[in-house]
Order: sequence, then structure tokens, then C-alpha cells
Amino acid sequence: MKITHTEIFRFSIPMEPFVIATGTMHFAQNVLIRVHTDAGIHGIGECSAFPMIVGETQDTCIAMAKDFASIWIGKDPLEIPERMNDLLGYADHNSTIKSAFDMALFDISAKHAKLPLYQFLGGQKRTIETDMTIGIDTPEGMAQTALKYKSQGCRIIKIKLGKKVNDDIERVKHIREAVGAEMTLRLDANQGWNFDDALFALGELEKYNIEFCEQPMRTWYDDKLPELNLNSPIKLMADESCYNHHDARKLINSQSTTYLNIKFSKSGGILEAQKIHEEALQKGVKCMIGSMLESRIALSANLHFALASPNVEFFDLDTALLGHLVDPVIDGLTYSGYFLDIPESYGIGAEPDEEFLKTCESWVI
Repeated sequence: MKITHTEIFRFSIPMEPFVIATGTMHFAQNVLIRVHTDAGIHGIGECSAFPMIVGETQDTCIAMAKDFASIWIGKDPLEIPERMNDLLGYADHNSTIKSAFDMALFDISAKHAKLPLYQFLGGQKRTIETDMTIGIDTPEGMAQTALKYKSQGCRIIKIKLGKKVNDDIERVKHIREAVGAEMTLRLDANQGWNFDDALFALGELEKYNIEFCEQPMRTWYDDKLPELNLNSPIKLMADESCYNHHDARKLINSQSTTYLNIKFSKSGGILEAQKIHEEALQKGVKCMIGSMLESRIALSANLHFALASPNVEFFDLDTALLGHLVDPVIDGLTYSGYFLDIPESYGIGAEPDEEFLKTCESWVI
């Protein structure tokens, strides 16, 4: 089997403004690719650029996608490690757009094997329940959003923090008082605090029964994570500090964190995500599968990976519920309340809506 050409789409999804510590997103800066082969099988890949986190924009992803697509012409898509090494040999980093190419290869391989992707990866069905994320707002506004989600059956809330530390404490206080004691609360500071603020905030927030706090500090304070982890009464989860399995190994060996957050936009896709999962599994460190602002295409791939990754215990796959104003996807992942399922069709099992694609700027390489 040989790759013949790749379609690249500016897959912009309008959405309600979403605020985190590092900035505000007004639309999902996504890129969709379709890798075509001479066997009549194509692979779908999607990534979501989040420049204030990963440093890639939609435009940089498209620029690199054109180069990557040309490198792959005439090559075998079933040789996944070799094809990803082709991209690494051309350009280091650029993990966001690499994740779309990785995803397309796995889609092709699973279709070729006539298996749903989770089965191709060695997984099986299990119950998957996602949290819902609340962007930064006033304490009162965030509490009202939490109540709305609770009324809709949500049982796990992830609270975005990382602004002024005393205001952050008020945000959590209002939410816990609004939703009561039963709801699971998680925090995500998105690198918003320094060491002193993080230590203070985590101490103050312990009484609100917090499951864990993601990425309390900027990655340039990673050398202080072991000290924070030792002294924090709330368990820590590394997110922006963990891109690849080498990061995972260093974080685990230095006792910098309790948990790891795996995102394809950081790992560069499924292949490296598997290595992070294996590194964590060997050391007994539980993982979360997270996401940026992807549509149900990439979320479907996330879910397939999670079903094949027993050490993934936490699920943050809510982006399609977070204010996307259109759903440009046919088939794929479905939500039953906040419980997720995936169809038994071959590959990822999701395709873009052709009518939506007609509105997207596109290129063929």
C-alpha cells in the first residue's frame, strides 16, 4: 500500500469564548487531513492548535502539514513508526500537527485490518465518563455554570484557575457550596501560579475535597515540582510538563507528580501516547486522556486510545460539549449524558461532514 496524496483543510469551528489562565479562544483552530492510498483506503486525522499552550497556530499547522504530506508521497502508511520518524527527521517539535498525521495512519491501519481502532490497539469496551470543564469567570458565574452541568447529570467538574490566587480560592469555594459535597471537583491552573501561590492555594483549597490539581506552575518551575508535590495536600497532575515519554520518565523518577495528562496535541499522536502510558504503567502512575478543542473526530481517536489503555483512569473528553456552535462530524463518538461510546465501524469510525468541508479552505498535496 502506498500513500498517493493528502487533503488538508482549515477546519475552523466557531464556538462560545473559552477562557483559561493563558488566554481566550473564540474558535477552535483545527486542521483536518485525509491521507489517501492506492488501496482505496483513506485515513482521517484532526488536530486542534492551542497556541498559548503548545505554541502552534492553525497557520503553522497548515504550513507544516503541506511539507509533511509531500514527504509521505509513495510511502507505506502501515509502517507507522517509520512514517512518524520521517516527520521527526524533517522537523523536531510541531507535535500538534504531527498528531493529525499519526491519527490518519492508525485510521488506515485499523481499516486495513478490518477492526475498530480500539480493537486494533488491543483494547475492549469499558465505561467511560467525562468531566465537564468550566472556563474562568467570576466566582458567581462559575458556580452557576457548575449548577447547570449538575442539573444535566454531570458528576465531575474541572475548574479552570490560574489568575489571582485569592480570586481562584473564591471560585472553588463558590462552586463547592453550590454543587454540594457529592460532586467530584478537579482543578486546572494551566501554569497560572508561581511556587508560593501554588503552595498557598493548594493548602487553602484542600478543605473543598479536590481530586487533583493539573499543572499548577509554569513549566520553567519544573525543578520545583518535587517540592510542591511533597508539600501539597492535593494530588498534582502534570500536563504541560509532559509532552513525551522522556518527560513522563523524568517527572515520575523525580517524584514531581501523582498523575500524568496525555494529550495527542502534546505527544504528537497515538504512537508516543502509548509510550507515555507504558512508562506510567510500569511505575503505577495513573493517567488522564485530555484534549484541546477538537471535534468528535479527534475525540473518537482519544476514546479508542483510552479503551486500549487500562492505566488511563481519568477522562477529559468534553470539548465537543464546551460551546462548539456546529458539529461538523458524521458518526464517531457519542455522548449519553456524560458517558461516552464509540461505534464498531472500522478505523476511527468518524468522518467530516462534506457540506462543512465545502466551506473550508483546502489544499491537496
